[in-house]
Amino acid sequence: MTVRDLSINLPRQRRVLSVLVFAAVLIWIDTTILGIALERIADPRTGLGATPGQLQWAVGSYALLFATALFAAGALGDRYGHRTILILGLLDFGAASVWAAWAGDATGLILARGLMGLGGAMMMPTSMAIIGATFPPERRAGAIAAWSASSGVGVALGPLLGGVLVDHFWWGSVFLVNLPVVALALAGIAWAVPNPKLAQRRRPDPIGLLLSTAGLASLAYGLIEAGQDADWARVRVWGPVLLGLALLALFTVFEWRAPEPSFDPRLFRSGRFSAGNLALAALFFAITGQMFYGNFYLQGARGLSALATGLAFLPGALGVAIGSGLGARLARRFGVGLVSGGGLLVVAAAFLANLAFDVDTPLVWFCVVGLVGGTAMGMAIAPTVAAVIAVLPLDRMGAGSAVNNTVRQVGSVLGIALLGTVLTTTYRDRIAPALAGLPPAARDAAAPSAEHTRAVADALHRPDLAERANDAFVAAMHTTAAAAALVAFLGAVLLLLAFRARHDHGAHARAEQRPGAAASSDDPAPIGNAVT
Repeated sequence: MTVRDLSINLPRQRRVLSVLVFAAVLIWIDTTILGIALERIADPRTGLGATPGQLQWAVGSYALLFATALFAAGALGDRYGHRTILILGLLDFGAASVWAAWAGDATGLILARGLMGLGGAMMMPTSMAIIGATFPPERRAGAIAAWSASSGVGVALGPLLGGVLVDHFWWGSVFLVNLPVVALALAGIAWAVPNPKLAQRRRPDPIGLLLSTAGLASLAYGLIEAGQDADWARVRVWGPVLLGLALLALFTVFEWRAPEPSFDPRLFRSGRFSAGNLALAALFFAITGQMFYGNFYLQGARGLSALATGLAFLPGALGVAIGSGLGARLARRFGVGLVSGGGLLVVAAAFLANLAFDVDTPLVWFCVVGLVGGTAMGMAIAPTVAAVIAVLPLDRMGAGSAVNNTVRQVGSVLGIALLGTVLTTTYRDRIAPALAGLPPAARDAAAPSAEHTRAVADALHRPDLAERANDAFVAAMHTTAAAAALVAFLGAVLLLLAFRARHDHGAHARAEQRPGAAASSDDPAPIGNAVT
């Protein structure tokens, strides 16, 4: 099934691409900008006093809805027109941004972030479909590459914009930056963008959407709840985990038997497709969880301003951009296994380097590790995505690209849930002795997070308690970084084993030669704010 060719002339093709690139920047800015505000949102004095679990949901709800709604958005675009769904996605994103900016509590913020993820899911596949219908095969790869470059712009801009806004306004202002982008993008779409539909429409998959969303949400809930209770024996922890796994298994069976599945599990019969996607999921699992503690380390334990934090993350974002192009070139010469697998090994080493960070470590080392780790991430991601798509038949590349995007987002959801829980439980174990002598009310108020402990220390005029909070957080960060390194290492082993043969050069070359493959495999993902 293909989208009808619209035969648009070259000047209008350029206008369409410019509008779609501008709109896509919105997705990537929002995936990085929230991290800068997390410290303020967690602080009961300057924000919502959100607990670590609530912050995990504020980050994870975006990725959750983004992951599970991608297929439904594409099918709706086929049926009602991709421009129509793109416009609805932008409107949803704008409205949810206003809600998030003035959310009165953590629950409102979580719900608003979920709606923003839904809007992002409606924007990505529709933009790709419009590009596919607008550009002829010989120009499509270049258009996709330009659209993909928007991720680098958004990843770099997010922390910097967030730092300026948080330092000069309140934490909710980081969401209001979306509104002018939405308004200009809507105007541009009305002016230049066509409304392609599939000649043969796909069937909606409401059962698949319900099972995948409920299953992933239940699994994430159980993992996050473990961090709040610190007791895996409780039914409120293992119950949702088992329910989530059962629903995801049922979703897989349902999609396997469906004549036109939205998520095709049959693709995983290819060993290289499975290994590459699992390795990418492992990478995004690790870096999303690392993003969660990186912002708290810089702003909380080290006391940096929001803008200084954004600048500290910038080398990592630049490294991803550098590594993407470098990895593609090296993979053509040395093979995907050596380049991407080696890149993931360097990523694991960069996570382990976090174990040397303390509250007084020179910031330049943080930036150096970020640059090295970011470059390795780019080198791992770009060749792997191209290679896993290239192993599929031409008529399955579109479905493979959709699966690839979803698996990476699922990795992000589980990363923030599980590694965030590791961070929370380890901190509570470390800080417990320091809180033992406090009155019960103060002890309960200080226990949830380092931000809560510092607030109680400030109220009690106990600078020693604030120092203990910083030390306990750094120790928890080290444990979390080690867990992230282990997961990245396992992903590297998968790549090295699956792509160890020399003939993977040909697969990578075919990915670049086929217009369909280029259009399918270059979808970027939110990564820059997770690099330290």
